[in-house]
Amino acid sequence: MRSSARRELIAGPAGKIECVVDCPASEPHGIALVAHPHPLHGGTLDNKVVQTLARAFVELGYTVWRPNFRGVGESEGSHDEGRGELEDLAAVIEYLKSEKPVLAGFSFGAAIQARLAQRLVKEGNPASRMVLVGVAVKAMDVPPVPAGTIVIHGEEDATVLLADVLAWARPQDLPVVVVPGADHFFHRRLHVLRAIIQNNWK
Repeated sequence: MRSSARRELIAGPAGKIECVVDCPASEPHGIALVAHPHPLHGGTLDNKVVQTLARAFVELGYTVWRPNFRGVGESEGSHDEGRGELEDLAAVIEYLKSEKPVLAGFSFGAAIQARLAQRLVKEGNPASRMVLVGVAVKAMDVPPVPAGTIVIHGEEDATVLLADVLAWARPQDLPVVVVPGADHFFHRRLHVLRAIIQNNWK
């Protein structure tokens, strides 16, 4: 059997939230929520890095939800500089009634997922695992993340400098997987990104 995808609209704090749901071919192990990059810079649920994250998790046996943040695609509302976007992700988790979800994100989406992880810990429903790619540590206030979080960054990322990510990770004793030669969007390195996630999954 092959995996499948569908689109759903769910209720959110600013109106409807458009989601693509990627389903594995067999009974899923759980839910993975994947967040896209900055909406004002062209970020959508169809971003290539986001699609790569989704594919990796589907192959690992997860049902993957990829929401469009408010104001993107069919999602209602307008950009809210991270505050409302956090509420959007929280609304998807609430809708799914998901216990210990996997959280993953790229760039702006990775930063928002770090905030969501902090909230879920306080609510007694911590994420089971996290994957943060090109996390926007300079443009956003990104809190510390749980031990075991997989952080992946491109060596030649000119949008979010590797040095800034290392400075954020260092006080947390958090390893960063660096992809040699990769830019912010992992052009021609998406297969490496996918392999890193799958090879580090237990």
